[in-house]
Amino acid sequence: MDNLEEIRKVRIQKLENLKKAGMNPFTANVSFTHTNAEATDGFKKLAGKPDKEGVVQKGKEITLVGRVRSLRGHGGSTFCHIEDGYAKIQLYFKKDLINNVNYDLFINNIDLGDFIEAKGKLFLTQKGEQTLQVLSWRILTKAIMPIPNEWYGLEDTEEKLRKRYLDILTNPEIKEMFVRKSRFWQIMRSFLIEKGFMEVETPALEASAGGANATPFVTHHNALDMDVYLRISMGELWQKKLMVAGYPKTFEIGRQFRNEGMDAEHLQDYTQMEFYWGYANYEDGMTLVEEMYKKIAKDVYGKTKFKIGEYEFDLADKWERIDYAETIKKMTGIDIFSASSEKIIEKLNELHVEHEKDLSIPSLIDALWKYCRRKISGPVFLIGTPVDVSPLAKRDASDSRKTQRFQPIIAGSEVGNGYSELNDPIDQEQRFREQQKMKDAGDFQAQNHDKEFVEALEYGMPPTCGFGVSERLFAFLEGKPIRETVIFPLMRPKNK
Repeated sequence: MDNLEEIRKVRIQKLENLKKAGMNPFTANVSFTHTNAEATDGFKKLAGKPDKEGVVQKGKEITLVGRVRSLRGHGGSTFCHIEDGYAKIQLYFKKDLINNVNYDLFINNIDLGDFIEAKGKLFLTQKGEQTLQVLSWRILTKAIMPIPNEWYGLEDTEEKLRKRYLDILTNPEIKEMFVRKSRFWQIMRSFLIEKGFMEVETPALEASAGGANATPFVTHHNALDMDVYLRISMGELWQKKLMVAGYPKTFEIGRQFRNEGMDAEHLQDYTQMEFYWGYANYEDGMTLVEEMYKKIAKDVYGKTKFKIGEYEFDLADKWERIDYAETIKKMTGIDIFSASSEKIIEKLNELHVEHEKDLSIPSLIDALWKYCRRKISGPVFLIGTPVDVSPLAKRDASDSRKTQRFQPIIAGSEVGNGYSELNDPIDQEQRFREQQKMKDAGDFQAQNHDKEFVEALEYGMPPTCGFGVSERLFAFLEGKPIRETVIFPLMRPKNK
């Protein structure tokens, strides 16, 4: 019976059979005494031994719950495995122990994927498997559709992402990946808290999208009758206002949104962490970030060496520092501080780097840098980024063309971004004006002129280091495209 609709009809009939037998196939009441993991961990104290008739004597009567993952019958007995999200355990149904009616009800109406509750005693089978000898059972939830590996399995990548719940259910590796992702953010959060940072929450809806060069999503606020933007940074300008307010260390972990292209490294809706550290600069930031990345690698993966595609790197190595302009000149021969836009475009064409014809010089330089970046395994810190592509970073005192910005580079990609934050309101005002000119000329990723932020800086912000990192870092450590590491990625609806 390969037709899913036919399978569904049969299962619905089984559901009705269970109802007629007095069972609620979608009950809200669950009574279990142990998780499956607790039962196996405490097996020695809980278990009994079968007598000559095969009935388990002594031992403690316990109740377990879970989803049926296997079923196999042997005449008057049936074995199955149930899984409760903590562990899997075997159940043993003996016909003369739970009476013929209940046994037949079970073998004729329970399918893989159903959730059941079973009461009985633990024992060790002749093959040495910890097992619950069932004395009574009941249905908790009847699954109307069969789980994938029962009929064809999820092979198509698009279908896996669309039905992620089935992908996780049937693929232990994917399930473990999201356990690691949870731990990834837990380690980062606990690391920052231990360093004295306070977790904060800043607005997700903003009157002016700021804190990054990105195209925002626009929506309408009915109560205020105004257009607002979904945030494109993790509260960068808000957190810097908190530095003005007198908090010395803040951070936020949350979702942010950018209405841009999708590829192996970029999504429109993703998790980001940003911290702001008063009375610190980018040198302090690099020291802290290196320590944090190493801790994440050790605590989540138990290692510091990674091989991702063609790249191999060890986070335990010394993190060298490379200069933005020097690296581009070394790899392409272009001096970004003197080259014309025509010269840069000529080089981009020569290198077969895709770019739009009407890009500003800062955007063309950025395209050139991205070509160079792909040749770097890391781990290194990129420093010396030009002022033109770093509108929120403090200028380098030794070279006013550059900023005190730092970016960790791993496996050919930027996996973080930090600055000695610009706290000069006059300089910030001028840079916002330049960004606004770029925006008015058609660069939708350029930043808005945020006058309220400039006003906040006029009240005085201490020297501050800011840093942000997205879940791209997790995707890189997993060696997967970022979309595959999102638990429920945005999908285009199926045609009706």
